[in-house]
Amino acid sequence: MKQSVLKITSFALAFLVLFSTFSFSVEKHFCGEFLMDVSFTGDAADCGMDMEKVANTKKKNCCKDEIHLIEGQDELQQFSLADFDLEKQQFVVAFATSYSSFFVEKTIKNSFYKHFSPPDISKDYQVLFQTFII
Repeated sequence: MKQSVLKITSFALAFLVLFSTFSFSVEKHFCGEFLMDVSFTGDAADCGMDMEKVANTKKKNCCKDEIHLIEGQDELQQFSLADFDLEKQQFVVAFATSYSSFFVEKTIKNSFYKHFSPPDISKDYQVLFQTFII
């Protein structure tokens, strides 16, 4: 169980580092108020209505492109031992000690007495209290 939790945790942290450095862009092409095309890898295809080609009219272009750029980290933070002061060392030792105590296996021995003789009864309680099993 401890091995599988450790593997799952390390796998999740590796993906967290991978996706924090990953960047991508989303391009959308709108024609009027309607979304015509979405692209995650390259340029979004236009709808074919080029308003700049018509020079005679002074109409506003009804098409627009939106580009959403999601950038990841370029540099990961490096850990240096100079930042690891006494207070942080005490916290790590206390945390490791308390965390390791969760996984201590307790073995309970069941000691059954096979050759146990009952104790000597000085008084016969059934006769004394006149309680008989029928």
